[in-house]
Amino acid sequence: MNMEAFVLGCGGMMPLPYRHLTSVLLRRDGDLFLFDGGEGTQVSLRRLNLKWKKINAIFVSHTHADHVTGLPGIMMLSAQVDRTEPLYIYGPPKIAEYIETSRKVLDMYINYPVIVKEITAPCLVHEGDGFYIRAFPLSHTKTCVGYTLEEVNRPGEFNPEAALALGVPRGPLWGKLQHGQSVTTENGSAVSPEQVMGKSRSGRKFSFVTDTQYLPSIAKEVRGSDLLICEGMFADDLADQAKEKKHMTARQAGTIARDAQVRRMAMIHYSPRYTDRELDLLLEQAREVYPAAELTHDRMHFEIPYID
Repeated sequence: MNMEAFVLGCGGMMPLPYRHLTSVLLRRDGDLFLFDGGEGTQVSLRRLNLKWKKINAIFVSHTHADHVTGLPGIMMLSAQVDRTEPLYIYGPPKIAEYIETSRKVLDMYINYPVIVKEITAPCLVHEGDGFYIRAFPLSHTKTCVGYTLEEVNRPGEFNPEAALALGVPRGPLWGKLQHGQSVTTENGSAVSPEQVMGKSRSGRKFSFVTDTQYLPSIAKEVRGSDLLICEGMFADDLADQAKEKKHMTARQAGTIARDAQVRRMAMIHYSPRYTDRELDLLLEQAREVYPAAELTHDRMHFEIPYID
């Protein structure tokens, strides 16, 4: 089962000619999940040729303009196709008012169900076949949340030699064992899944954190992520400004990645004061704490493979 993330925009505060505002699309097989939807989101979706009309759910961190101004366009575009599946939109208080007001003021034609749910973190937000999405509290100038998508553990590998040795022939009984059911052989012996299956294997974890001051609790929430997309808005010389505006420095993003023992961390939501060339300073400071730190850029693609 494939899982991959696409950075649709990596900028904060205001769009730049070469940098759209923060938005990340996560694709898990046929499911598409959008995390924030800043200005320019539609442009990157088009340029990447992603099936935006199949987005299942949108997860909003908070209702500052640079994280939600792309949503009305996505909603209106989705009405241009024959869509019957509902679009779920999750976010902190005010997201329902924003969506409803946008629909009324813009006189949107919407021909599919839009289900908006306001959340109070921490909580389970959304779940599906083999995964769930949680929200956890951040600390910004207004209510803000981070998100993690976690897969449930996968069954261990099936051992066909062990099954044959126990008298279980190839066929439907193998499938039952692989789905956790005990079976009975032709000679009346009972065989349990534990006898022919290896140890369960962990699923994957994706985390999205932006617009928050540094909190040690964030590392606990994103621990073990296969991919953490994390705000790294300022360099060290602007640490006081970051604290005042309740944002993080690149070094603090690296600290979270290190303490959470994530497999991969890429920074997002850069201040517009930094040109793309100047972002190397943020990268250097993050890598002093977490050597594997990366920078995101618009339309960057991440594969999120199984580790075992």
